[in-house]
Amino acid sequence: MELSAYRTMWIIVLFDLPTDTAKAKKQYQSFRKDLLEDGFSMMQYSVYYRHCASKENTEVHLERIRSCVPPDGEVRVCQFTDKQFSRMEVYFGKRRIRTEDEPAQLEMF
Repeated sequence: MELSAYRTMWIIVLFDLPTDTAKAKKQYQSFRKDLLEDGFSMMQYSVYYRHCASKENTEVHLERIRSCVPPDGEVRVCQFTDKQFSRMEVYFGKRRIRTEDEPAQLEMF
């Protein structure tokens, strides 16, 4: 069964967190670690992304993000369908490259 590009989702988390004190730095590191442990990958500095197989699966990961947002700083969370994500334009210098591919899904029968 092939996943629909209109039902599979991507989550992008953008954050700007303080690191001016030891406590703030620890909160930053903890938030970043929580994202990585939940299957997010770094897209750019302070921008992380994750593929989700469905809207329901997206909600699970959104709830995990909400539960670990640090008390200070700014966190933004965006959701895109696979179809919307694939229309993203990515450039390295003047050279355009493809967006990240969705991960291979293990199918269970």
